[in-house]
Amino acid sequence: MIPTTMKAMVLTGYGGIDRLQYRDVVTPSPGPGEVLVQVTATAKNNTDRKAREGLYPTKKGEMQSFQMGGEPTLRFPRIQGADIAGRVVAVGEGVSESRLGERGLLDFNIYANERRDINLTPDYYGHGADGGYAEYAALPAEQFHHIPNSELSDAEVAAMGMCSYQTAMHMLTSAGITAGERVLVTGASGGVGTALIQLCRILGAIPYALSQQDKSDALLTLGAEAVLDRADMATFVDRVKAETGGKPFDAVMDLVGGEMTDIFIDAMIFDMNARSSYPRLSIAGASGGNISEILWTRIYLYQVQIFGVSHGTREEAEQLVAWIREGQVKPVLHGAFALSDLHRAEEYFMNRASNFIGKIVIVPDSQWQEHGKLFAAERP
Repeated sequence: MIPTTMKAMVLTGYGGIDRLQYRDVVTPSPGPGEVLVQVTATAKNNTDRKAREGLYPTKKGEMQSFQMGGEPTLRFPRIQGADIAGRVVAVGEGVSESRLGERGLLDFNIYANERRDINLTPDYYGHGADGGYAEYAALPAEQFHHIPNSELSDAEVAAMGMCSYQTAMHMLTSAGITAGERVLVTGASGGVGTALIQLCRILGAIPYALSQQDKSDALLTLGAEAVLDRADMATFVDRVKAETGGKPFDAVMDLVGGEMTDIFIDAMIFDMNARSSYPRLSIAGASGGNISEILWTRIYLYQVQIFGVSHGTREEAEQLVAWIREGQVKPVLHGAFALSDLHRAEEYFMNRASNFIGKIVIVPDSQWQEHGKLFAAERP
């Protein structure tokens, strides 16, 4: 029996974690073309915090979340949580009942049109519509992809969510990364960073990680060719030369921004005669600062190609799901928190320990014993 009400963590407005309230809300019903999913795990993403704090400005002085379609879609109250794993418990009109019981993973995008190759107005579940920080979610049937792999727990499936992996995929495809190319992955220990390392290896590219040195072993095991210490940027280009045999990076996947972006460009252009393609910079984050000072002469004289990346396309989501089903993509799951402990999970996420790598997931309290307890981030 599906209850008429459910537990959810509801975002009531812009601000701190006090704006997240754990309460009873009406259980949604699936509309035409939708499935009702009993949520078993939802991956935590930094975009949850940034949207809550109004840190997605597209104009100077703006303090709110983005509104690519011209009007704000983040309206309150809102249930956040984009990377949803769970089981189909009801179907809407036009959806086959054969889907009942399926375990799946959400393609988190709210697509503005049916095109499979482009996504010009990115929005997502947990921002423009309710997401997975709840016991149930009504979602598009065609975007809730069946993940039958019995070797993966639901928490691990959520840890491979599209918010990180599809963003990583779009960074690589936008820059046209091909086999054999040397790619710098910044913010390498996070969700997008760990996804980039794995996807580079699937494509045959060679990923170099920028991270803290105490995370080197984990990143090397994941597939990084080498790990460069982000604490020492003064000698960065020299260290790049030492690791690559004097060759520049072919491309940089930049999740950091700020003053480091100019240094990343240095690492691509120090020997243009050694290049066989244009330097490429894919940008999908600004954890190090939202403003970078760069001489435009460096960009056009060295022919640096810059790609702004947000989310991805249906085609990329489908390719990722195929790789997940085939076991080519592996989850990097750090730990789990119960939904009622989301405040503590937010603090844990922001004050990450030195051993933090990959993702944490949020599990509804009613699902904790089966899907969360084994992966508890804070064990007794």
